[in-house]
Amino acid sequence: MQGNVRYPEHLVFGLDIGTRSIVGTVGYKENQVFKVVAQVVLFHDTRAMMDGQIHDIIKVSETITTIKTTLEQKIGRKLTDVCIAAAGRVLKTLTVTTEYEFSNETIVEEEHIHSLNLMAVEKAYEQLREETQEEDIKFYCVGYSVIRYFLNDYSILNLHGHKANKIATELIATFLPEEVIDGLYLAVERAGLYVANLTLEPIAAINVAIPESYRLLNIALVDVGAGTSDISITKDGSIIAYGMIPYAGDEISETIAKRYLVDFQTAEKIKIACMNKKTVTYKDIMGLSYKITTKEVLEAVDETVRMITKNVADRVIELNGDKTVSAVFVVGGGGKLPGFTTYLADYLNLPKERVALRGQEVLGNVEFLETGIKKDSLLVTPIGICLNFYEQKNNFIYVQVNGERIKLYDNNKLTIVDAALQAGVLNEQLFPQRGKAINFTLDGEKRLVRGELGEAAVVKLNGKVVGISSSIQQNDKIEIISSTVGRDAIYEVRQLPEFKSSISFIFNGKSIICPKFIVANNQLVSEFYEIQEGDQLEILNYYTLKQILEFMDLDFDGDIYVNNELASLDEKVYEQFSIRLDMSKLKIARRQSLWNEPEQVTEQVTEQVTEQEKGQEKVIDTKEVTVYVNGEKVVLKNKGNYILVDVLDFYPFNVAEAKGTKFVIKVNNVTGDFTTGIYENDSIELYWEE
Repeated sequence: MQGNVRYPEHLVFGLDIGTRSIVGTVGYKENQVFKVVAQVVLFHDTRAMMDGQIHDIIKVSETITTIKTTLEQKIGRKLTDVCIAAAGRVLKTLTVTTEYEFSNETIVEEEHIHSLNLMAVEKAYEQLREETQEEDIKFYCVGYSVIRYFLNDYSILNLHGHKANKIATELIATFLPEEVIDGLYLAVERAGLYVANLTLEPIAAINVAIPESYRLLNIALVDVGAGTSDISITKDGSIIAYGMIPYAGDEISETIAKRYLVDFQTAEKIKIACMNKKTVTYKDIMGLSYKITTKEVLEAVDETVRMITKNVADRVIELNGDKTVSAVFVVGGGGKLPGFTTYLADYLNLPKERVALRGQEVLGNVEFLETGIKKDSLLVTPIGICLNFYEQKNNFIYVQVNGERIKLYDNNKLTIVDAALQAGVLNEQLFPQRGKAINFTLDGEKRLVRGELGEAAVVKLNGKVVGISSSIQQNDKIEIISSTVGRDAIYEVRQLPEFKSSISFIFNGKSIICPKFIVANNQLVSEFYEIQEGDQLEILNYYTLKQILEFMDLDFDGDIYVNNELASLDEKVYEQFSIRLDMSKLKIARRQSLWNEPEQVTEQVTEQVTEQEKGQEKVIDTKEVTVYVNGEKVVLKNKGNYILVDVLDFYPFNVAEAKGTKFVIKVNNVTGDFTTGIYENDSIELYWEE
């Protein structure tokens, strides 16, 4: 620990995880100055990273652990949270505009601005998903930069404090593939650290190298690292573009290694020596020692440097709308090689003084409390990573869903539903599912009977049962027991509201009311018929004369008149049609079931009979059943099974003599008809109702 220095309670820890080295920085912001408490730089002893991508997570994690431990010893504190940045490799950028309209004129607060920006980021993410849906690649937002705000449709630098009916933002959102982000997170977490903030390296660099007061100018920032050269463009007060090329310092080191027959580490040392020495001494892989001049090395790598600067210039022009910029700031170790800025100026058609290294000049608001640290262009990105912590909160959180660890973009309003969907839990596993529905038609009209709803998913958050809209936060543990499927729909004809309707006729001057018939697929069905998928049902709005007589259990041999015209038994009788016949020719007759159901028809043939069948006598059993009709005991005989119409053989009730408008049949207080089954001790009511 550095003496007995007392630091503020909250220190920011940043890691610049580069292709050739990792820089760990700890500091805090006081007023407008960032004070660096301690800093450690370690080079990878193997090529654990290439082109900004981690290839050996274990090795990188070990280096991070060493840096973390060293810094902890220096400051006398444990470090748990860290800010990191991702290189712009495979970078995707989208420019979007989003607006929000208040219901009433409102003073814009920071919360409104934050929500507006998050809405824009989400919009960009949805656009990216649509554009890349065939590539099967998951992308994550690693940062965004506001180009401009709008207040009631007018461009403005800062919305905070203004009265507004409508606010809008135009911003650039930057995304990287999941694989790039995962490698960084895994390496950091293996070192016992939690990612407090993630940004993009060019965003971190530009926040230091190009102050807002410079952004009115059309300036390019080029951060030349080991594996990538990251590019940012400013214009009219905003950052208008981000980009990268996969060529940087490593290409120069590889050229040196091949030219002088040395390993990569030795080539790195030769390259660095060329930045501040006139001669370089080295040993090749054969063990032979050599001494060469910086001029010789620069001549050896000249073609490579030209290739890199040409690619950088082309990308800058492309990002700037196919035209050159006004000036270029270069940061990062790769750009310090003599000749780099000169070639870049040539390819951009700029005066040489318009392309310059930026180091000490842009670190004016940075104070190093630790001795021995020189302000250098190499430190621009590491400091920018720390400063980015103050600009925005963490972009991601980790939670567990059914034991699986998943990462979510943190928009400050995450719920269990968001985590479940990210974990691959389907919507139907979260919400109750209905059983199969029945689709059918009734009188040509489409009908749907839905299946029953199943049970909703059981959701537990950190062991407690909660709703699926519950908010979540870092390291929450979520358990989801999938919802269930309800029973398939079962629907009988008698459940149709229309089935309860009736049809009335005028019978010998008195109104009689009859239930309507239902036909399924051209077949007459009973009230207990279960409707099937695709059935075509029809409610008949008529009776035939034969059906009316059967319903009233009448047997008639004479003429019948419908609407004063002689009619046959097949005549269709519609609502309020008049039926007239000679009552003297009527007699009560027990009728077979109108429904013609096989079990009822066959069970009616229950008298004890003897019939000759292949020389053998076949006996059908009968039984007596005692019932109570209108309170009077009645014994039914000579059958094995009985229906209500059989009761009229043993109980004197003349249905032909109408004493009301409606004939009522009840069995055990439940409305029935002439085909209702009758059993031992049933209570039967027969009467006319006005």
